[in-house]
Amino acid sequence: MRILLLNQCFYPDHVSSAQHLTDLALGLAEAGHEVVAVSSSRGYDNPERRFPVHETWSGIEIHRIWTPGLGKKTRWRRFVDFATFWINATLTLLKLPRFDVTVCLTSPPLISSLGTLMAFLKGGAVVPWVMDLNPDEAVVAGWLKAGALPERFMTILQKWSFHRAARIVALDRFMAERLRAKGVPEDVIHVDAPWSHDDAVRWDVAGREAFRAEHGLKDKFVVMYSGNHSPCHPLDTVLEAAEKLASHQTLHFLFVGGGSEHGKVKAFAAARGLSHISCLPYQPKDQLSASLSSADLHLVVMGSPYVGIVHPCKIYNILALGLPFLGLGPERCHLADLAAVLPDKRYARLGRHGDVAGLVAVLQESAETGALPPSEESRRVAEEFSQTRLRPRLIDVIAAAGQGTCAGWTLIS
Repeated sequence: MRILLLNQCFYPDHVSSAQHLTDLALGLAEAGHEVVAVSSSRGYDNPERRFPVHETWSGIEIHRIWTPGLGKKTRWRRFVDFATFWINATLTLLKLPRFDVTVCLTSPPLISSLGTLMAFLKGGAVVPWVMDLNPDEAVVAGWLKAGALPERFMTILQKWSFHRAARIVALDRFMAERLRAKGVPEDVIHVDAPWSHDDAVRWDVAGREAFRAEHGLKDKFVVMYSGNHSPCHPLDTVLEAAEKLASHQTLHFLFVGGGSEHGKVKAFAAARGLSHISCLPYQPKDQLSASLSSADLHLVVMGSPYVGIVHPCKIYNILALGLPFLGLGPERCHLADLAAVLPDKRYARLGRHGDVAGLVAVLQESAETGALPPSEESRRVAEEFSQTRLRPRLIDVIAAAGQGTCAGWTLIS
């Protein structure tokens, strides 16, 4: 079966969607499918990083598209990068032959519409893998005005794409609820979270000590936020709490990753002279175990308006390591669902946005308790979200779509 993977990010980029799509591509190739990926020739978080325009890697044919790499500092820069990707991706896809299945992710926004258009012209099934839901996210973030012409146009594209999909992959029950509210039939929705990277992430004692020594964290209680720093995961409460804890002898806040808010964290720490806050870029996948293992407490943040629009996928690697996490978000969200199944609440605490005093108290208590050993209960929960369990299920969904056993459905009104 010929399968196209369409997304802005792919191997060897380090961002989450690139890693998950790369995992899927390798699984599809191992299952005997012919896999072609179309992605950007620039790094998602670092546009100065360039990748080959065309290569075959691990049996996967990769076509990479030029964009100007203007970055994410302003909306117009994002728009130009996204528009250029759309235009050049269209030209690339027109030259490629028909695919049995097109798997579309969600970067740039509504790229699944382009995959749907190509499948409409050439044939084949479409399976959107909804890593985030747009234009919903853009409206909540204030980038688009609800009811304005751009939002209405994007909503039309979204509905058209969804109504032609063989299956739509939602990441949690809250995203599935939003899809049903848009008129997507229950039997079209497949709900599975993005898996943990159990092929690359493990509790690494030696790596932990080496990473902590390299970054001056040897005698610290490390509170880590690792992953995408975006408005969907607001860090205001965390930063305010960190400022109040500036005089604490052992607490250190480490922000690892990238995104539009990563620079703001750096600026916050620099403007206030907070030496107990430090920032690092995304870590290569082969360093992920050492980086994540170096934390004593992980932060996982979900902005209340974004429940069902984005998903806290970083939580699965944390659970796989068995390390404690502190979730910030509303009472009804995926983090609360996971915390509810972990009986030892030292490993799964929940806080609320705006409750700075409460967060300060939890962090002080955690630092006084000190580093906890990895939890076997957390690891057992993580098995439900492992790559070995979830990737084969997604491959089966894609194969069924290509065989025509998942038919498209009628237009949403």
